[in-house]
Amino acid sequence: MRPVSMAFAGALLGTVVLAGCGQTPAPAPAPASSAPTAPSSSAPAADAAFPATVQAGNGAVTVAKRPERIVSISPTATETLFAIGAGPQVVAVDDMSTYPAEAPKTDLSGFNPNVEAIIAHKPDLVVASDDKVAAQLAKVNVPVLVEPAATKIDEAYDEIIDLGVATGNKAKADEVVSGMKDKLDQLASGAPQGKKLTYYHELDTTPYAATSTTFIGQIYGMFGLVNVADKAPEAAGGYPKLSAEFVARTDPDLIFLADVKCCRQSKETLAKRPGWQNLKAVKNDRVIQLDDDIASRWGPRIVDLATAIGDAVRKADASQ
Repeated sequence: MRPVSMAFAGALLGTVVLAGCGQTPAPAPAPASSAPTAPSSSAPAADAAFPATVQAGNGAVTVAKRPERIVSISPTATETLFAIGAGPQVVAVDDMSTYPAEAPKTDLSGFNPNVEAIIAHKPDLVVASDDKVAAQLAKVNVPVLVEPAATKIDEAYDEIIDLGVATGNKAKADEVVSGMKDKLDQLASGAPQGKKLTYYHELDTTPYAATSTTFIGQIYGMFGLVNVADKAPEAAGGYPKLSAEFVARTDPDLIFLADVKCCRQSKETLAKRPGWQNLKAVKNDRVIQLDDDIASRWGPRIVDLATAIGDAVRKADASQ
């Protein structure tokens, strides 16, 4: 586990628990009468999709009816729920769910969940990034949808669709995914080709990094960047612990910091590290401060992360 940032703990979780994504809405029950009915409202239309079965990280999860009291103990799930229009159905989120601002934040913990505290919110659906509470909540008939940290971009898309199906917001979820794909394709197509700029992505001040095999590494790969951490010793698992000497020796063209909020890192703090003051990225003002939360989650805001990376790459290319 990452020793400094709780966000990184979620990233490492994705290397241990693979997502089981996809969804299969169950057939809607036959109508009780063939008599004409009044024009349907949005709520009955949504209810027609239930019961719905989603293939999640904890297996097949069936949601009997449209949930109206959702508890999210996953920051990524919280962001996704609000992005797909399920925000009004959410009654409580965990203490790490910092976005969006209107999410009903509580002292619930996703890392050390308390079943009694979750039940106190009377949920009809709980969304989590691991299965710590699934068995216990099943005993009181509360369905739990486990959506683990995505290890591939396609898994992130699938998890957004999962939440859409489980909450009765599949059409909006499809729209969000389509928009993400279009934007990411646009950003990737606009990236400079053939430059092979090198980069270092810092997770915390240990420093831990992320290789190209990780979810975050795949986002960088869209822009043709070369990850210096790929050559680190003991890079198995995708999150190697580097030495200051290793980073200084590789001298990356770009440095991306995902430890800004947690650890107040910047170009100035990097320059104080032994041997780092003369790094190309430091001298050429190519140290990019990322939003820690955006850089550690796998929901709709990966587009924002990709945009920040793309802007940095274009700026670096223009200055060469």
